[in-house]
Amino acid sequence: MREKLHTIIFEADTKAGKLFDVILLWAILISIVVVMLESVVSISEAYNSEIKIIEWSFTFLFTLEYIARIIAVKKPLKYIFSFYGIIDLLSILPTFLGLFISGTHSLSVIRSIRLLRIFRILKLARYVSAAQTLNQALIASKNKIIVFLFAVMSLVIVLGTLMYLIETPEAGFTSIPRSIYWTIVTLTTVGYGDIAPQTVLGQTLASIIMIIGYAIIAVPTGIVGAEYAKSNTSTISTQACPNCSREGHDDDSEFCKFCGGKL
Repeated sequence: MREKLHTIIFEADTKAGKLFDVILLWAILISIVVVMLESVVSISEAYNSEIKIIEWSFTFLFTLEYIARIIAVKKPLKYIFSFYGIIDLLSILPTFLGLFISGTHSLSVIRSIRLLRIFRILKLARYVSAAQTLNQALIASKNKIIVFLFAVMSLVIVLGTLMYLIETPEAGFTSIPRSIYWTIVTLTTVGYGDIAPQTVLGQTLASIIMIIGYAIIAVPTGIVGAEYAKSNTSTISTQACPNCSREGHDDDSEFCKFCGGKL
């Protein structure tokens, strides 16, 4: 029974697994829409009872799913304390906490806790097959991106220091950290406008920083895009190991590459 349950819940390669994922995907999407509509005061006041019924229905459904996932794996504690296990728990916990936190003084606390239901959207990632490929691309390009960020930070410090030397405190460049802040805002093309250079030399340097900003934005996209193109050529299975619950195995794998368990 555990193996059959694991096949349905964790493996989208099977017909039953695909059906389970599709149903759960729609349930997550609808529950997110309900959470959003509940934040609209006019809708919440007009359909308060209906929203509560729908919310409890989804909470009951996700609770059954959470229990089924614990039963389906050989090491329940490993799943419970995993990233997705915590997300699954956070998606149902706030509704139950609302039963124990009552009173007019705690209404604001309840609303804050209930906002955690939006964590359900993080569960969508596991049901999108392309998410595995994207995840591999990000991991593969991690070192390149880190080096790129260090280079950008060095550039920001140098340019920020130059701007501090060029501009006057009256223009807003009162310190090197504040000048670095302006450089980051300008380099990322955000441009808040709270600080602006006043001298011709400062405006010239600002123009150069803006042009550099456009070139820099394209670099991480190219790095991740190149790794994504490489990883996209290999076929990744959606099945999860029944022993360690890890995913990302090759399509023809018979054993888990993380723990050695039989798939």
